[in-house]
Amino acid sequence: MNELQVSGQSLTLNRFPANAADPSLQAWDSADEYLLQQPLPDGPVLVLNDNFGALACGLQPREVWQVSDSWISQQATLHNLTTNELSVSNVRFLDSLAALPEGMAAVLIKIPKTLALLEHQLQALRQVITADTLIIAAAKTKDIHRSTLEIFEKWVGETHTSLAWKKSRLVFAKLTAEQPTASSGILSWPLDGTPYTLHNHANVFARQSLDIGARLFLQHLPTQLEGTIVDLGCGNGVVGLLALEQNPEAKVHFVDESWMAVASSQLNVEKNLPTDISRCEFTVNNSLSGFTGGSLQAVLCNPPFHQQSAITDHIAWQMFRDAKRCLSYGGELRVIGNRHLDYHRKLKKLFGNCQLIASDARFVVLRSVKL
Repeated sequence: MNELQVSGQSLTLNRFPANAADPSLQAWDSADEYLLQQPLPDGPVLVLNDNFGALACGLQPREVWQVSDSWISQQATLHNLTTNELSVSNVRFLDSLAALPEGMAAVLIKIPKTLALLEHQLQALRQVITADTLIIAAAKTKDIHRSTLEIFEKWVGETHTSLAWKKSRLVFAKLTAEQPTASSGILSWPLDGTPYTLHNHANVFARQSLDIGARLFLQHLPTQLEGTIVDLGCGNGVVGLLALEQNPEAKVHFVDESWMAVASSQLNVEKNLPTDISRCEFTVNNSLSGFTGGSLQAVLCNPPFHQQSAITDHIAWQMFRDAKRCLSYGGELRVIGNRHLDYHRKLKKLFGNCQLIASDARFVVLRSVKL
């Protein structure tokens, strides 16, 4: 299940963290396979949105520049290169906000579900590609829409698609378009009921408006705490921003696996509570990996229940376990989640207690204390 065939060779690929929580989750899809079948010119290859390193591994021994907004994707790539005894030095890693390299022979893109991220990436690509650069993108056929192709046509130019194969399709683009007017890619809007304006980079969850779960959560945050509070899976940092305001003696640590999320969080503190920036830290990380046990007073969390296109609870479980390890005795984990996810049972099993703080028709706010 975890072996990908590339040019007659078999690669063992896993998601990161490793598939122990759910070994049925595959670390590649047919869009990766389709891309790896394409003939490429000699020279370095720029790879965007390589979810778990299938492309970086499958292209070896080529020089690969991998661009991702996901810290976990980069760690998965390192893990899979090492597992398959491939040279890590052949792959260079860039985050989603870094400048792109020039002189690439080819560009391979796994098309992201977020069109704002795709537009951000193509705008950046426009600065470094030439008419000779081979550009091939891929995704599941159901995820390639007219709006997807229009973004390629706007920022690159001549665009056409392949036949479908295993329910995936390729998009070929060639630089022919005039240079469009560039934009920052940051979307801003006022946070209702506050004097704050939230600023959102292209790949931030609920980029266009406050999601309804967060709206409930913001009404039930802890107040007047001391010590360190973590906004875990911070997104644009709205939860941590309000926690910073409501806990003036506390330090707030914003943590997410997305570079754009952490950058948005930092921007939102700088713009809205600039005098409190000294009480903040901002970290791109896999949950609370590396945090000292017993060091936190509170962890605030709206866990994702999917990884890429797979629905899974192993990310939430990791966040809950990490929170318990890192909380001091008497410290609390406060969670917002959909009712159907049954976090109450999970938290009671892990902490030995779970209190319902608030609820509505769709969401519950839960609190567990480390005893």
